[in-house]
Amino acid sequence: MSTKPNFQTHRYLLQTIDPVHIGTGGMRLGRVDNSIVREPGTRLPKIPGTSLSGAIRHYAAYRYGKRDCAGQAGHCGRPTCPICYTFGSISGEGEQQKSFAGVVSIGDARILLFPVYSMAGPVWVTSPSALEDLSIKGQTVSKDKAKVASGLITHEYLNLGWLMVAKESGHLELDGLSDLPDPVRKRIVLVSDKVFSQVVNSNLEVRTSVSIDPETGAANKGALFTYEAIPRAAFLWMDVVVDDYRRAFPAYDELEGWKKILDDAKASDAGVFDILNRIGGFLRKYAAPVNNKSGDYEKDFGNARVKMLGYIQEEKTQYKAATLRDKRWKNAETDTPADVVTAGLEWAEHLGIGGMGTRGFGRIRMINCHKVG
Repeated sequence: MSTKPNFQTHRYLLQTIDPVHIGTGGMRLGRVDNSIVREPGTRLPKIPGTSLSGAIRHYAAYRYGKRDCAGQAGHCGRPTCPICYTFGSISGEGEQQKSFAGVVSIGDARILLFPVYSMAGPVWVTSPSALEDLSIKGQTVSKDKAKVASGLITHEYLNLGWLMVAKESGHLELDGLSDLPDPVRKRIVLVSDKVFSQVVNSNLEVRTSVSIDPETGAANKGALFTYEAIPRAAFLWMDVVVDDYRRAFPAYDELEGWKKILDDAKASDAGVFDILNRIGGFLRKYAAPVNNKSGDYEKDFGNARVKMLGYIQEEKTQYKAATLRDKRWKNAETDTPADVVTAGLEWAEHLGIGGMGTRGFGRIRMINCHKVG
């Protein structure tokens, strides 16, 4: 069994390569008809963890060859399934329905750097609180001024969209953002938390569309609507907490180990009982000690052993057929739940998340991932 610690936090840095629209649902009176999800306290847009989790599970399931486990229900629920193990499962119907919790918690993706047009060209705006949330501390700026990175040549004032701010003396020096593209790091602008919210909400992308009548193929009368989105080239971050309380992730090499134990298993082998009971759960209803062979225990044990071996062989075949071998992917034989999340997130760069996908919305790119804490 794995000896890795139970709790690990993995921090992902993301970049939008399309506008991203995660709607609040329904039409609203205001600047736009279809608004996006925001933080209640700061009014800054975000990508909810629920939206990320659903898309990541779906894409990871396809990459691991487990399409039946991609949706919200109808999962296989097997202890050998990396998707059900990572994200949880709901299988069966009615009184026979079974559910198991997953081992990952995917947090909201929050804005770190927001792209804005200026007279000096495109810049990426951030604030002290946005940086501090990412554990970059000690950055300060005057209330109504902006501090700019050394690579940004400006005059005494700098416009951020429609807002003109005075430039604070000195240059912005940031550590901890080395994974950002160099042109971005050289064009970062720091403003106060109050100004940051105003800049972000004033520079969201807004588009206008019209509903189409499926019968005529023409626009519906009076069906014009507007919607907003986080623009492309925004940088966000999110935390994924892996609580591997089972310590039994079915990586390929782990499946090989289970198979070796089960091949010559006997009902009196405590190690085998532990595998079938704690991992597989097939013998959970038998509370008698292993050496108590009353009733049909050996028959039940044998059936569970055969069933588990069948699951292991099927999963090994799925691993070999899975689309996991690309230039950024690691060796699937030693996967972890965090690797399953990464596998799904990598496909979000091509297939996107959120709404308006047919209108060119939704793609996000993973810049990097590292453990924190």
